[in-house]
Amino acid sequence: MATAPAGEAGVTSRGEGPVLCPGRTCWRIERARHVAFLVDGEDYFAAVRAAIVAAQRSIFILGWDIDSRMQLMPQGVPDRYPAPLGEFLDAIVGERKDLQAYVLAWDFAMLYAFEREWLPIYQFDWKTNRRMSFHLDNRHPLGGCHHQKIIVVDDDIALLGGFDLTRCRWDTPAHDCKAPLRKDASGTPYGPFHDVGAMVDGDCARALGELARERWRRATGHASPAVSAPTSGAWPPSVRADLHDVDVAIVRTEPAFAGSPGVTEVKQLHVDAIASARQRIFAENQYFTSRTIADAFATRIAEPDAPEIALLMPANQSGWLETSTMGVLRARLHRRLRAADPRNRYRLYCPTLPWLDEGDECLNVHSKVMIVDDELMTLGSANLSERSQSLDTECNIAIEARGDSRVRDAIVALRERLLAEHLGTDPRQVGDATAREGSLHRAIEALGNGKARRLNAFDPALDPTIDALTPDHDILDPERPLDPDVVVADLLPAPEPRSRVRQRMVVIALFVAALAGLALAWRYTPLAGVIDFDTMSSYAEQIAQSPFAPLAVMLAYVVGGLLVVPVTLLIGVTAAVFGPLLGGAYALAGALLSACATYAIGRRVGHDALRRFAGRRLNRLSQRLGRRGLLAMVIVRLLPIAPYSMVNVVAGASHIGWRDFLLGTAIGMAPGIVGISLFVDRAVVAIRHPGPMTFAALIAIVALLAMVGWMLRRQLDGPRSPGSATAPANTTAPVHAD
Repeated sequence: MATAPAGEAGVTSRGEGPVLCPGRTCWRIERARHVAFLVDGEDYFAAVRAAIVAAQRSIFILGWDIDSRMQLMPQGVPDRYPAPLGEFLDAIVGERKDLQAYVLAWDFAMLYAFEREWLPIYQFDWKTNRRMSFHLDNRHPLGGCHHQKIIVVDDDIALLGGFDLTRCRWDTPAHDCKAPLRKDASGTPYGPFHDVGAMVDGDCARALGELARERWRRATGHASPAVSAPTSGAWPPSVRADLHDVDVAIVRTEPAFAGSPGVTEVKQLHVDAIASARQRIFAENQYFTSRTIADAFATRIAEPDAPEIALLMPANQSGWLETSTMGVLRARLHRRLRAADPRNRYRLYCPTLPWLDEGDECLNVHSKVMIVDDELMTLGSANLSERSQSLDTECNIAIEARGDSRVRDAIVALRERLLAEHLGTDPRQVGDATAREGSLHRAIEALGNGKARRLNAFDPALDPTIDALTPDHDILDPERPLDPDVVVADLLPAPEPRSRVRQRMVVIALFVAALAGLALAWRYTPLAGVIDFDTMSSYAEQIAQSPFAPLAVMLAYVVGGLLVVPVTLLIGVTAAVFGPLLGGAYALAGALLSACATYAIGRRVGHDALRRFAGRRLNRLSQRLGRRGLLAMVIVRLLPIAPYSMVNVVAGASHIGWRDFLLGTAIGMAPGIVGISLFVDRAVVAIRHPGPMTFAALIAIVALLAMVGWMLRRQLDGPRSPGSATAPANTTAPVHAD
């Protein structure tokens, strides 16, 4: 793919010239015969199906995720092909001998394994026609992912946006309560979901075909057939075009990888567009964690001619993990912008749906749209995060009016259509209110006053304890590929004499070799049976007959902690041998004694070593943990984020005192020990004495533990604002947002 050198992000121009400039803010500008803006899944997925039904030569599908079971049109298909996506694609390819299909999805991290369809290569490759090829894309740098969401049919029709062809994405603009069609493949309902995409054709689609082929070649090492000759008349009659014969820019993010230079057109486009704004910036996005974007906003709101900035997104991120990572980063940026905005030009909004559960009323906004002064719009796959600007593969389109009134009218219509959906009104009323009030913020207030559906301005909460536990942007939302050498360099102390460095490296090498040797011995020698559950249970049963059993159990926990044996395994064995009451007591006492031993090691290392090796930033974090040590320890014990022994050593080297450490460990470990002990005890009974009563008791214990876990998670989520996110967990996590 030809790549012109992108301009350096952050170097902006406040001139009156166009924002879209090939080689700086976009890759290419190509002509499209038609452009359609597709709001919400009902329109987008119907357009996808219509385009694929007409395919004759090639289909390219690039996505972050794909699920063969999803139905593009759960309301009923208008053609004779199967409804599930995998069967649909196979049937289309199978009946047309000249048609080739290529499906490329991110080779996802194991973190997402339980949220995705298992064995996608079987669903899309092994069991399908031989002319349908599937591949998982792992050609990205450490920490990055494939995030482009593009579909190209016959190089004449292309669709892109925030949508993946996967579960929990279909919805209508009404976002009805308990909509019967809003269910996943297993029949489980999911919450309202909002996204935006687009369909283009002509030369623009042909260029997107080139991009898709190049991505396929990089991911697989195999070239696909050349771009097809242009055709005409392929636009589906069921899709209404919003624009005709218009220039469309293609905007990319591609990280530097395997000798290919990085491309940051998405970043430069957003920075330049924000700098050019005079009246208003309207954006919908799943995330707002980019310091680059926040810097651009801060620069504009500090100036006398500052535009209004309205960002629409979920009030809370999906789930505790996202709230505690990406949510914290957003709250930090929001607090900074509010402090720099004395005229209240910047506001964060969430679209509320009052028919959802109380305290959980916010629509799940997944779209990635920005409209500036009604003169420029961009939409696609890129979030307002650093990784979308620099680290992941992304693709947006952008359209600029440049004095063309029909283009400006189409951009205005899109903004008013989106606002009308969120405010429960029609686009004409949005236009009238904006003109009457002379302010986007005041128009939103006027149209939402007293209405059920409205846009609520909100300030994301920033809990001090979670803030203290959350790393900085460089870890959770990196703007460049993670370089292992740089990470190691950041953790090393100041330069030392070569002799000392050499000695230290020898010691480290010997230590690593010893650990590796132990690991290999446990795997490939008779020691392999030493730490499995059955063998340890056998040893423990022998120890239980001894009068020194309590002492032996305590010693086992201490040794296990030093060898980093999983504490949950030790707890399970203890409960199985000694029963839920005595075993639970032994487990708690042993876990505390083990914690003390490894804590003492960290204490011996000391604060100075922590400051020297981890730097001032981590030392400040340690001091903040020390001020709220008890609560911090309870949280990390309830939600284990690192091996038990590692947490103990870090706590010892930090400013957390003995009292807070022991009390927090006891409080945080107790629920888990009780739960594991009860479960193991009932499981052992059910195995030894199978029957209706024993299995019923086991099921009751599992249900009780699940309920307690759910209640605990709700408590840790904290109080939700009137517009918190509800719909499916976006199948995302802070490291790779979808």
